[in-house]
Amino acid sequence: MENSSPGRRCAFLTMDSLEDFVSDADLAIAPMQALGWVVEKVSWRDTAADWDRFDMVYICTPWDYQDAPDAFLAVLRRIDASSARLVNDLAIVEWNLDKRYLREIESRGVAIVPSRWHDRFSVAQVDAAFEAFDAGRMVIKPVVGANADHTYVLERPLEPGLQAQLEQSFSERPHFIQPFIDAVVTEGEYSLFFFGGEYSHAILKTPASGDFRTQEEHGSNIQPVTPPAGLVDTARAALAQVEPAPVYARADFVRDTGDVFRVMELELIEPSLYFRTDTDSAARFAAALDQAGRQP
Repeated sequence: MENSSPGRRCAFLTMDSLEDFVSDADLAIAPMQALGWVVEKVSWRDTAADWDRFDMVYICTPWDYQDAPDAFLAVLRRIDASSARLVNDLAIVEWNLDKRYLREIESRGVAIVPSRWHDRFSVAQVDAAFEAFDAGRMVIKPVVGANADHTYVLERPLEPGLQAQLEQSFSERPHFIQPFIDAVVTEGEYSLFFFGGEYSHAILKTPASGDFRTQEEHGSNIQPVTPPAGLVDTARAALAQVEPAPVYARADFVRDTGDVFRVMELELIEPSLYFRTDTDSAARFAAALDQAGRQP
């Protein structure tokens, strides 16, 4: 592949400290340098950052953005208005930031985990979800969130302490309620990675014993896998609903009792890409990022 012009600059957008997180994003730096890029890590909260210094800004590990989504979007809009190329595209970020995009792709025929959407919390809504989904457990999540923050598994009857916590967390926070899919615990959650529209690799995330969360920070087990038959095509079809096409994407799936793989999330903003689970994945990612950076 033809190298980029020497000295082109790429900012890896991050946060002030990754101390409490697991990240292998640095594995992409050497492949980027081999393609002629100078890489610099910059916190999205750095008010002195001059985005015109960069040819491209990759939204890498700003994993506290959900604490201040409006401020985060304001930074991305400043980057987008600069001479730097923002990757992924701002339109993708604005769409993907609010998980109501799941409702949109469902309307286009993509199988998602069944969901009920609400702007304000009430116990009556939880009761209605239990009845509608005929499930023993429910999951409630904010429409803007990450790292399983403000995510709860619900059983009937709601304990008074939990009910008070839910009322506090979701009193003015839009959220959605889904049936708990047992395969999250018994089989795990599949994540498939695509760079430049091409399938790269996959992992299986299994929660720690007694937990339901699939993030490493919560003790889940991560292992590289060959996706089950048909899942790559299923993921590709789901990502085909995204416009413009993302440079990088992670599609998360869980298998339901009918053997249907359902989208948990399409991670298009700052997903962990698990380069360490596939030897050549960081190079494939760098090639896709380089290609995006060379486009007019």
